[in-house]
Order: sequence, then C-alpha cells, then structure tokens
Amino acid sequence: MAKRLLDFRDSTAIAGVGYTPFTKDSGVSTLTLACRAVLAALEDAGLTADDVDGLATHRVGDSAAPTLVGPALGLADLSWHLDQFGGGSVSHAVVGQAALAVAAGMAETVVCYRAINARSEFRMGGTGRGVPVSPEVQYQAPYGYSAPPQQYAMFAQAHMLKYGTKAEHFGHLAVNQRANAAKNPRALMRTPITLDDYLASRWIAEPFRLLDCCLETDGACAVVVTTAERARALRRPPVLISAAAWGGGTSHLSGASSGSFPGSAGDPTVTAAAALAPRLYAQAGLGPGDIDVAELYDCFTYSVIVQLEDYGFCAKGEGGPYVASGATSLGGALPVNTHGGFLSEGYVHGMNHIAEAVSQLRGDAGDRQAPGAEVALSTAQPGYILPATSALILRRA
Repeated sequence: MAKRLLDFRDSTAIAGVGYTPFTKDSGVSTLTLACRAVLAALEDAGLTADDVDGLATHRVGDSAAPTLVGPALGLADLSWHLDQFGGGSVSHAVVGQAALAVAAGMAETVVCYRAINARSEFRMGGTGRGVPVSPEVQYQAPYGYSAPPQQYAMFAQAHMLKYGTKAEHFGHLAVNQRANAAKNPRALMRTPITLDDYLASRWIAEPFRLLDCCLETDGACAVVVTTAERARALRRPPVLISAAAWGGGTSHLSGASSGSFPGSAGDPTVTAAAALAPRLYAQAGLGPGDIDVAELYDCFTYSVIVQLEDYGFCAKGEGGPYVASGATSLGGALPVNTHGGFLSEGYVHGMNHIAEAVSQLRGDAGDRQAPGAEVALSTAQPGYILPATSALILRRA
C-alpha cells in the first residue's frame, strides 16, 4: 500500500535549548530536573512558561510525565502532550512528533525534555529498576545476560568477526570524543585520553572496556519546538527541522532468524537505522554527502561505528577504518559527537545530542564548533535491544 506522507520539511524549528548540570548525584528529583531544563530552554528562546502549550518526553519509568511537569510550571491547559514509553531508540521520535503537532496546528510551542537520575537512582544495568523494560529480559536473565553492555557486546563481536573490526577502532572513537569533551565546559569527563589509556581500561563485557561505555548520568536537557515563522522572531537563530523519521521491526534478540530489517537477512551487524535512513533522507531531500556534522547515539563506541555504515557515510564493514582515518574528528570530513557524546559529556538518553546539533548549526559551540556546519544528523539508539529507532535532520535557517 502506498503511504500518504505529510510534507512538513522546514515548517517547524528548534528555537531554544536548555540543560541542567550533568552530575553523578543531582540531589533532586527528576521532576525538578525536568522543570529546570524546560525553563532553561525557554529562557534561551526568549520565552516564558506562559508561551508553552505542549510538553513531550520519553521515559522507561524513570522520569517526570508532562502531566506532572505542566502543573509544576503553572501550565493550566496543555493543548497537546506526549509521554512516550521507551528508551534511547525513541528519543528523537519525541521531537519529531512535537514537530508534527506544531505543523498540524495542535500546539504552537512544545518543549521536549528528558530528565534522568541514571547514576543515583535508576541505573540502566538494573539497579533501582522495577519492571523490566522489555519482556525479553526474563529469558536472558537466567543466563546472566541482561545489562546493555553484555547485549551490545555480542553485536560488536559479530562485527569484529565478520569485518575484522579491531579494538583500536573503538579506541580511536573514544579518544576523539574525549578530545571534543575537553573543549566542552558542560562535559563530565574532560581529561584527554590516549589510545594506550583506552587499551588499559578495565574490561566490562568483552570486547567492551570501561572507555567503550557511556556515562551513567544525572541531568536533564530540553529543546523548544515551534513554527519556523515564529522561531525567526525569537531570541536565538532558529534551526529548522528538515526531516524526522522513526519506526522499527523485529528485534535482533528474539525475532525472526532472517529479514529482521530490510537488507539485513538476519545479519546482526545491520541495525534498524539501515531501514530508516532512506526514509529520513528522502523526507529532507538530502543524502549522506549533505551532512556536515553528526551526533550519533553512542551508548557504546560500536554503536557509532555501525551507524556510520547504516546511515551511508561509509561502506558496510568500513566504519572502524573510517573512524581511525580521522574522518570523524572536528577537522575531518564528518565531525561526530562534537560535545563528547554520551561517552564523555554525559548520558541524557538522546536529548543532549539534539541540543548539541542545534548549537553546532547556530554556530555557538565555541572551541568545539565544526567549521561551516549547515546540516546536521542526530540519531537515536539504532535499533538493537528494542527494534525501534528514530533520527532527525536539522538545518541552519
């Protein structure tokens, strides 16, 4: 069946971004973090809470719902809100759905946020967790196979076996992102590291070492979505939402043995991003060669390498050498995770990647600014563990 798609390219924009400090112990509730980030994003845009008629978030039982944040901010009547269940794979879908709501006239100003005490409270490895995120966990846990590093490690091993990807490839990525974080005053980890430092870091789940893994972080981040026309009249240069795509298929963990994603034929080295990328690029009217800077979901180093392939920046199996060549550094062909990413800035479950893309396109990223950045790709978890993924293409107005 032919799909009838709404063309909302460049009709909406991100007008403001806001953060709380990233810490190991925030000392406050996720509701407080959410409110602080929302207010910071509104201040950045030159707006107040009175201008907000929509709120959106995603969570896995560890954050504050819009129906709690709204009253806390004094919002008496939200015309639209979204409380999306799901982890990092749906992080960018939240902003995409907000853009659709604005384009359709359901709301005029939507603040999308993620608040998370992922170090002091609800740790992704299981501590503080109540109900498992996925029902698949009950079948994995008896074998000691339940924490994200264990799960992703198997996919990374498959990539290494099939394509000859090396630990040093992962290491180059970790070193490069730390170099970016050293230029980011917001980053949790700013001390530069070397490849030897990476190789000396302790094992977590082979082939992952400590420096392959993202930071467990307390913090919040928010972005303001409104019409492109209204954004142009606000305080900061608007960043247009040229494309937003999300979707999924069969999980690699328990799904069909073949055809999990188009083109994958059951190949564990192919993610859902490979299926989503053509839709995303078509919506924007662009291709991989048009992307100037990429903020790629980096729960683990391998996640970036496989996305470089599945979003079309290099051929399948060449992600490791592409990183080692220096292509993803600030001075390279495709600067990646310019803020240091989840590996070094902090893990706010996807939203801080979007905010960093906005900063790059506004040209206010300071020492970590990618030269000439006009088009950015920002992505969610690429579809391992749970099959969904999502992504945005943003453009300087």
